[in-house]
Amino acid sequence: MMSESPPPPTEPPASPLNRWSIGTISILQVLLVGLSLIALNYLSARHFTRIDLSRDSNYTLSPATCRYLASDALSGRSKPVKWIMAFHRSDAFYERVRVLAEEYARQSHGKIQLEVVDALRSPDRTQQVMAAYELSLTRAVIIMDGRTDESAAVSTKAGIHELNPKIKLVLADDMVLHTSDQQGQRRASGFQGEDVLTAGLVHAIEGRARKMLLLADKSRMDGEGENSPWKLLESTLRFQNTELEAINLAGLGEIPADAEGVALVAPKYDLTDEELGVLEAYWARPRAALLVLLEPGNSLPKLRAFLRANGVTPQHDRVIAKENGRLVTTARGTFTHNIDFLKDLAGQTSSFEGASSSLEVRENADDLGTRKIYPWGLFQVVEGFWGETKFGTGNEAFNKLEDHAAPLFLAASVTRGAISSDKLSGQTSRMIIIANTDFLKPVNQRAENLDFLASSVNWLLGREALAGIGPRSLGTYKLPILEAQVGFINRINLVFFPAIFILLGALIWSSRRA
Repeated sequence: MMSESPPPPTEPPASPLNRWSIGTISILQVLLVGLSLIALNYLSARHFTRIDLSRDSNYTLSPATCRYLASDALSGRSKPVKWIMAFHRSDAFYERVRVLAEEYARQSHGKIQLEVVDALRSPDRTQQVMAAYELSLTRAVIIMDGRTDESAAVSTKAGIHELNPKIKLVLADDMVLHTSDQQGQRRASGFQGEDVLTAGLVHAIEGRARKMLLLADKSRMDGEGENSPWKLLESTLRFQNTELEAINLAGLGEIPADAEGVALVAPKYDLTDEELGVLEAYWARPRAALLVLLEPGNSLPKLRAFLRANGVTPQHDRVIAKENGRLVTTARGTFTHNIDFLKDLAGQTSSFEGASSSLEVRENADDLGTRKIYPWGLFQVVEGFWGETKFGTGNEAFNKLEDHAAPLFLAASVTRGAISSDKLSGQTSRMIIIANTDFLKPVNQRAENLDFLASSVNWLLGREALAGIGPRSLGTYKLPILEAQVGFINRINLVFFPAIFILLGALIWSSRRA
């Protein structure tokens, strides 16, 4: 007899679906996701890092500009500097200038207020700007308004309208470098936006350009052509908001009081006793600034005695070396750590092309210290070079009895005054001596040497915040593409790419139908 199988187990009755609890949980989840997104957007909008992914970091400000934006000249202002960028969006450099201006505003931490105005999109605001500054705005321009008071933007003197000294107009044309091709057509060859914007910002804050006098009757430098050494020196100073004004030392009773610096460049002839007295009287002022660029081979006893009395002696030699039996006249060396304004360049190597002579620098000399004179070497030549006193004879070789051995300096600084006193440090006199002028020639230009020159000028004028590695001009590049290559690229863009996407679309459509 077969046993009966047990009855199948009975399933418990299904519990009723609680739609209210499921809906509540879903709503809470949606709210939490929404709050998380809002929190992430809030934090990312205030705490973020910008990364410049361009090949040459074209949108990253230079250390010198960043240092100036963080200095007291800007951060200590009670009122921010107003920038009004009046550009059309169709302008060739609109996007590049806008991004660069935004980077200035971001790095200034609110001390630069940027407003972008397009005459086509904002005609009412354009009319307000034109009325406020009495400008036509026919060309792309950035208006930098550095006024801290309620002074008028435009004043009238003798029937002539003049902008306030603390309002600077930066034209887009000034940011673009142009060259002429073989057909005589003028084309854009480079972009120097950061140079021009920083110079304009300094002008808007200071209210005027600093004036440095060039002793023209003693200075001899080629001034012909757009790329001459004179033009390079002038443009380098102009980008530091410094004007180079020529003046004759002969017959001058004293250096004018409004001069904030004096430049003596490539002197060919020595000073007279009267001229030397004028220079010494200027150097004895509580705050003087001297830039001296020397050419090797010129015998200038009075000028040499003046420099030697301040701890720096130009030596009658030529800095050379011999490598593999070949005579090397391009002096190589490194920038020193002796002075603070060189901290960006300190330890970096460079070369001074052309003729260079050496400088004897009496660092830490006791007799100079008692007179509060402190000379420092700024550019030291590397081992292997020496100062040849009989250069040009054809059998140059180091002679320890006649020639000058290491250490050799090509550039030096002199500070006179109480440099250790915080209260009196701003009243010190400063001097820069460089025993080479060929580095200003177009064929010899090196970026680090121009940065050194710009930093030296800013240090002389008391603008340490602008010293350091400066901005780089951006160049344009032309790709040499043949007609056949252009046709091949056009076929890829106009035929092959569209055909690939059509084929992919047909495959996806066919698979879905199947």
